[in-house]
Amino acid sequence: MTGTNFVTSAQNTWCPGCGNFSIQHTLKNVFADMEKSGTDPRNIVLVTGIGCHAKIADYMNVNSFYSIHGRAIPVATGIKLANPDLTVICCVGDGDTYAEGLDHLIFAAKRNIDITVLVHDNRVYGLTVGQYTPTSPLGFRGKSTPEGTHEHPMNPIELMLASGATYVARGYTRKMDQLRTLVSRGIGHRGFSFIDILQICATFFPVTDSYNARVYDLPSYDTADFSLACEKAREWDYNADSPLSLGVFYEKTAGRPEGKVDGAHLSEKEREQALYAFLASRQ
Repeated sequence: MTGTNFVTSAQNTWCPGCGNFSIQHTLKNVFADMEKSGTDPRNIVLVTGIGCHAKIADYMNVNSFYSIHGRAIPVATGIKLANPDLTVICCVGDGDTYAEGLDHLIFAAKRNIDITVLVHDNRVYGLTVGQYTPTSPLGFRGKSTPEGTHEHPMNPIELMLASGATYVARGYTRKMDQLRTLVSRGIGHRGFSFIDILQICATFFPVTDSYNARVYDLPSYDTADFSLACEKAREWDYNADSPLSLGVFYEKTAGRPEGKVDGAHLSEKEREQALYAFLASRQ
């Protein structure tokens, strides 16, 4: 297999300009890099949820599994537990995993399951024609909220830090070289890897100009510093038009016996403080 062989001949039905194309291209390149480094493509498994993002299972020439809405992560967890030698990647949507599947996301992070979760975060339910999701900005006008939503968005970066994820990053589909690095690094990380990938919905939430004007790369710092990672995560709350940082917020390999993956990289006090801080930010 070469990089081009990782894309199937299935007819692609994403809208022109959709950010999913960039994520597909990124995965194609990452898989090709993995193969060159000795990974058998047959040992890669892609699990998807329900939504526009999920069609990527049809378009990528690797083993795949369509789950029901919000349940990609428990399926991926079961696959990894059944065969730890597999590289298991979840492609999920922001509505799919921050709403229906939020409990599974939190507990996979808490348990530090060795899977990689890529969130196609277009901040709207695109497949069902434009309803708001947990990351939609305050006042978002969609099919279900014609006068604007009254809910503040959640900050998934902060939530994942509080939940115990050991690799937490944010990418953007218009910065593909960086995204390729973030995804490759996340797959290589031993433990739970989480990457929130900002993309546009060309039909229902086209915010390319806004993102382009605000994104910047996180400055170099000790990504094993949990408190500093939380501070960086709070710089943008997924609502205000403030500078929007991209890169790795947190990465730490927990001390644990060989062959086991647990969530012991934080003390109970640290986790409790992080969770309280996250809940306080929602008031």
